[in-house]
Formats: sequence, structure tokens, C-alpha cells
Amino acid sequence: MAKNIKILKKELLSDNWYTLNKVTYQAEQEDGRLLIQTREAYDRGNGATILLYNKDFNTIILTRQFRLPTYLNGNQDGMLIEACAGLLDLDRPEDCIKRETEEETGFRVSEVTKIFEAYMSPGSVTELLYFFIASYTPDMKVSDGGGLSDEEENITVLVIPFPKAIEMIDTGEIKDGKTIMLLQYLLIKGIMTL
Repeated sequence: MAKNIKILKKELLSDNWYTLNKVTYQAEQEDGRLLIQTREAYDRGNGATILLYNKDFNTIILTRQFRLPTYLNGNQDGMLIEACAGLLDLDRPEDCIKRETEEETGFRVSEVTKIFEAYMSPGSVTELLYFFIASYTPDMKVSDGGGLSDEEENITVLVIPFPKAIEMIDTGEIKDGKTIMLLQYLLIKGIMTL
């Protein structure tokens, strides 16, 4: 286990969208040896994600949108089905996810439950993601959602039966890690049923 970490050099490689740094660091190993390594780290800030669920209808709300990195890695049309999510910017996680939920899905939620936090790609990305769930009812819909036009978001809102969503993991229709984690949480905790 590494300890006594010391940053030796930090070089900015890009600050076009967020920041990409090349970092050289020294870490003391268990046996006392000093190990020097260089890694790149992408800093886009922290984020939050949420899964809306309705126990009476046994449905969940997901979104579909184009994700360039998935297209570059073989996703034929680049479209990804996923849970609503967004970057915190300067907001608290709870405030961020309430705002993002309304912008992306059109549902206004007042009560959200934080279930855990997770680093989603810790080998290269600094982001810590806050996970939430919230119950929704049809009367909470205040708009069509779809994201903000000034952010050039083009999001389709999907209402999916919960058993179908679980099946979509097996068929590969849902490949987004945060979404899979949220769906499995609802299933494991018995909040939703097949």
C-alpha cells in the first residue's frame, strides 16, 4: 500500500473542456522503497445521478442521448440509455440533482434519497459521483424535459417498466455503469420488483 504521496510535477495538457493534467508523483511503498510514477488525470468536477421510480406502476425514468466517447468505442449510433445525471458545478449534490432531474426528465422532485458515492473511473478521472433515488408520480411532471437548448442537450425521456430495464442490462441495451448500479440497488433493496 502506498503512503506518503508527494506530487513532484504537474503539467497541464489541456483545459479545453475541463482539465487534463500529467502528474508525476512519488509514493513510499510498504517496504520503504520510493516509487516514482507518471499518470494523466482528467478533472471535470464531481457529479450526481438519480433514478426515478414509481412502485405503483413498477416503472422507472431513464434518458437516451448521444455520447461521443461511446461512439468512438464502437457504439454504432452513439446513443446511450442512462439515468439522469449532471455535474455539481458549485451546487450541493442534492440541489444539483433536483435541478438536473427537472431539466432532463421534466419531473420536479422535492425529496431525494442519497444512497452512496462512488468513483466511476478512478484510474483516469477525478470525479466522485453522488447517487440518488426518488419516487415519482405522473403529477410531478412539469415539462417535457429533454435538457437545456443552450447546453445543446438533446435528451429523450423514457418511461420503462422495471422488469424490462433489468432485462435491458442482460441484452446490452443498457451499458451505462451508473444506471446499472442504480437499477441493481432498487432490486437488491427490494424497493422495486420483477
